[in-house]
Amino acid sequence: MNQALQDLGEYLSVALGDDMLAFEIVKGELIIQARREAISRVLTLLRDDSNCQFKLLVDICGVDYPDREERFDVVYNLLSLKHNQRIRVKLTTDEEHPVPSVTGVFKSAGWYEREAWDLYGIFFSDHPDLRRILTDYGFEGHPMRKDFPLTGHVEVRYSEEQKRVVYEPVTLVQEFRNFDFISPWEGMNPGQLPGDEKAEKQS
Repeated sequence: MNQALQDLGEYLSVALGDDMLAFEIVKGELIIQARREAISRVLTLLRDDSNCQFKLLVDICGVDYPDREERFDVVYNLLSLKHNQRIRVKLTTDEEHPVPSVTGVFKSAGWYEREAWDLYGIFFSDHPDLRRILTDYGFEGHPMRKDFPLTGHVEVRYSEEQKRVVYEPVTLVQEFRNFDFISPWEGMNPGQLPGDEKAEKQS
């Protein structure tokens, strides 16, 4: 199987030329790195080329690496039913540079791109209807970013008195709003987790 993926990766590196930056096989899956500006051409070739036939866009998702200069990955997962193969296409971007929408290649991309915009703030140029899809229209920020505060500045609840949804401010000390990217498990005694002291010791 890995040999078939290796052959496909080498074929795509020739077919896509400069539009593909690199490829690798990780845990039995082919992953290609594409240039941001060329994503529509890359996905069109993957969909239409007889050696590929990746006709199904499974999903599009974002990944946030806030310490990188281009902090976001946009990941496209595709499936070829004809060849029984999957491929993952990745590109990088930041808050300033839009990613071309691929709704012209896969119509199903519309909602996936809206979700990436809503949760990460990744902007997709030429999207026909780029607006929030999971959060409220008045929501501020993008909740899947690693630097998004762990608690919001307002809470939403239904008021029985007013018979409607109301927004109320949340008062928190500022240090609870900052995320330091440190694992909660770091700095602990090796081999001991919280609650271990309650366990019965073996005699």
